Amino acid sequence: MLLVLCACNSKEDPVSLDSGSTTNNNPNVSDDNLPPITYADIDFSNWKVTLPVDENNNGSPDEYQPADLINNGYKTNAAIQPYMYDDAEDSSLVFYTYPETSTTNSLYSRTELRELINPSNSRENWTLAEGGEMSGRLKVASISENNESSDDYHKVIVMQIHGIISEEDMEIHGFSSNNGPPLIKIYWKDGFVWCHKKSLINESTDGDDLLETSNNTWTDIKVNLGYVGFDAFDFRIKASDARIEVQLNDENAYIYEDVSLDKWPYENYFKAGNYLTTTHADAFSYVKYYNLNVVH
Repeated sequence: MLLVLCACNSKEDPVSLDSGSTTNNNPNVSDDNLPPITYADIDFSNWKVTLPVDENNNGSPDEYQPADLINNGYKTNAAIQPYMYDDAEDSSLVFYTYPETSTTNSLYSRTELRELINPSNSRENWTLAEGGEMSGRLKVASISENNESSDDYHKVIVMQIHGIISEEDMEIHGFSSNNGPPLIKIYWKDGFVWCHKKSLINESTDGDDLLETSNNTWTDIKVNLGYVGFDAFDFRIKASDARIEVQLNDENAYIYEDVSLDKWPYENYFKAGNYLTTTHADAFSYVKYYNLNVVH
């Protein structure tokens, strides 16, 4: 396998990952003979981004809301640029991350978009019955080698459907946290695309017990969807009432329809980007997105 090594791990100096390319820091080209620069097809109106650092020292990863990203706002934001930036050479948006600051319920750092169907209220989300579809074209451009296991490289999550406890259930049960488990995680593992789906260990579990987020209640069912290596690929996740479809490129969609989906008690939101699942000090990953779309 080919590892595309990146010379830069510095947050002050984002780089292009394609030979001869440049960053988007100077997007206005005066030479009329050059083709116009195009950028990744992503509307940030309903996305916030989480970064792998805590520059404001509040104990949590830094986040930037849709208002910070839209209208090219992310292009000129010095805090965002080291971790999410354009590569004009191939019209991609680069997500760079490394182990640094993680969220409360995770050991791992990320540069990742989180869907906000209401940009002003992260507690407003969607149910499986309401449904939604996320699709994108992306690739893992570069990732660190894994010298601690039988894997060649570290693993990275590039898409998710994440669960969240509804405001109604928060009030009913008096929960202090609305965190729910991820329903779908799309992994890149040594060039293969894997889908991990949460399923009940005991399908007879019911009622309030369904809101128990521990591994004693929910476990991952894992499916290998195919090999992509370091090439670009298309991926689609479609959620509907008690049904999930995941599709890699033009392959037949893999369909889940089961009791666990029928009983899924959480609301949901989409995530996309670069969620590196290692704490190794020298680890890194670069994920490129060419387009990303969500419909409900």
